[in-house]
Amino acid sequence: MTTAAPTICPDWLTRLPKAELHLHIEGSLEPGLMMRLAKRNNITLPYANEADIKAAYEFDNLQSFLDIYYQGASVLITEQDFYDLTWAYLQRAHADGIVHTEIFFDPQTHTERGIPFATVINGLRRALVDAEATWGMTSRLILCFLRHLPESDAFTTLEEATPYVDWIDGVGLDSSELGHPPEKFERVFARARALGLHCVAHAGEEGPPDYIWQALHLLHVARIDHGVRCDEDADLVAHLVAKQIPLTVCPLSNIKLRVFDELRQHNLAELLAKGLCVTVNSDDPAYFGGYLNTNILQTQQALGLDEPTVKQLCANSITASWLPDAIKQQWLAKIASY
Repeated sequence: MTTAAPTICPDWLTRLPKAELHLHIEGSLEPGLMMRLAKRNNITLPYANEADIKAAYEFDNLQSFLDIYYQGASVLITEQDFYDLTWAYLQRAHADGIVHTEIFFDPQTHTERGIPFATVINGLRRALVDAEATWGMTSRLILCFLRHLPESDAFTTLEEATPYVDWIDGVGLDSSELGHPPEKFERVFARARALGLHCVAHAGEEGPPDYIWQALHLLHVARIDHGVRCDEDADLVAHLVAKQIPLTVCPLSNIKLRVFDELRQHNLAELLAKGLCVTVNSDDPAYFGGYLNTNILQTQQALGLDEPTVKQLCANSITASWLPDAIKQQWLAKIASY
């Protein structure tokens, strides 16, 4: 890595195989689609047009973002709505050269509004199946529990999901981090593991390094989503490096939510230099200003990452995925020879 690295060619990046591992499907709801779905479902939004929606995307912290995020999700009513939302993201992912994606969805955001769990997952699933048939893009689906709600609600959601467990690959933990430590959900994650599901959790974005330790020791997660505050604890960094536990970092999200003031201050390069398995992801791209390649390109330019480092980030995304080892090796060989 070098601070004098030139800007890489967008076409070069597009042709480089990569996976996205931290993407909230509700956070890919673009203003145009939001307006169309609102009209289709006779829902009145507090915005006159797309420009008004974009103007509202100024956030002071995670909670101020979540307030508008949940408001936007209110336009998702029918199975076709969830299909259209997912298909729109998958088209953008394909355009970015994403060959595999592991998508978060928040069923509680919808079931609390009276939308059946089946409506949500059937729409998502149809789009994922169509993407694999159309482009060969593989995917995994991760059910996230909303951490600001009680653990009992998470158990209810997991029970609703059980008939569809063959379509779900893992569980995660998202929403308001501060005041809602991972230990709050230890029992429901144990139940998810008993069902054969992988576990991940958002930790160390706004919350302290202790939340990362809890996610590792109590929830037994395979990855840490965000995790950028791990560098406040040297023992934690050493543990993450030794175990090669991936971090799904979201640079533009971190700037938008004031985790860092400017992209050039981001600690991604330092985390890589310490030997952590860091990946780049877009989080909630409709709200945070960019899909995966935009995140990579802007981070590369701000931090002066060279081409081998960008290739390493893409390789890390494949390594950290839940793809079978044989498929991982095929993609890693293509990245290495690219």
